[in-house]
Amino acid sequence: MYDYDLLVVGSANADLVIGVERRPAAGETVLGGDLAVHPGGKGGNQAVAAARLGARTALLARVGDDAHGRLLLDAQRAAGVDTAGVLVGGAPTGVALITVDPSGDNSIVVSPGANARLTPADVRGAAGLLRASRVVSAQLEIPLETVEEVVRTLPDGGRFVLNPSPPRELPAEVLAACDPLIVNEHEARVLLGGEDVSGEPADWAPLLLARGPHSVVVTLGAAGALVCDSSGVTRVPSVRVDAVDTTGAGDAFTAALAWKLGAGAALPEAAAYAALVGAAAVTRRGAQESYPTAAEAEALGARGGDR
Repeated sequence: MYDYDLLVVGSANADLVIGVERRPAAGETVLGGDLAVHPGGKGGNQAVAAARLGARTALLARVGDDAHGRLLLDAQRAAGVDTAGVLVGGAPTGVALITVDPSGDNSIVVSPGANARLTPADVRGAAGLLRASRVVSAQLEIPLETVEEVVRTLPDGGRFVLNPSPPRELPAEVLAACDPLIVNEHEARVLLGGEDVSGEPADWAPLLLARGPHSVVVTLGAAGALVCDSSGVTRVPSVRVDAVDTTGAGDAFTAALAWKLGAGAALPEAAAYAALVGAAAVTRRGAQESYPTAAEAEALGARGGDR
């Protein structure tokens, strides 16, 4: 019997968001709107997204002993996330600087802060949390060696989901544990590196699968997603919505997918639900505050998105 449907091991950041008419070019200064501070970080986002959908969720992360850290802890608890695994201290809380243009597209720069101090020893100290969790998800806003330790500490029968963001070369041990590896188009290109990458994402998924994961999901934004395993490649559509802010939508997708997989859904079914949750998230501003409840996601699906 598992105590948690999902354990998220990852980053927790304060998102400092400014709306701009257009994002600046190199060396250029542009004026923006008022600064807004939101709880974020890919790990924190995934935990809140899953909990809001109804998943029993825990978070293993590190924040600073500061106002941003308290903001993040309060947001997690308000969403129903178990924060027993959140460690405090060692460095200031991580911060993400985000600009959002009128189309909803964003650019992000992250200062890791305390996230960079989440260590393999912290993972070993939380082995009980891993054993108590049906699915474990991670990202790369924490040290890679910490993600490697997650893989080594994963109990027999545990399922590991990885969104390698920001993307970098991954060791074979981590790739072999992924079920699935979840990437967007940019991340897929980086991971494929020197291979001859065509312009068609449907060709990328099998190339990524050949690197060692049990399964692969390539997210395509408004176009949905591609899922790939030993049975082949399947395209999963999304619903059409008017995007307001894409910040954190990929994290909502990953959380929904991980939860549905842990509940026994097949990969295409889980990806279709995740695409729906991601679409709902982009209709509101911010990251965590944009995430839908299960009822809201189902209502959007019933309407078929914006018509």
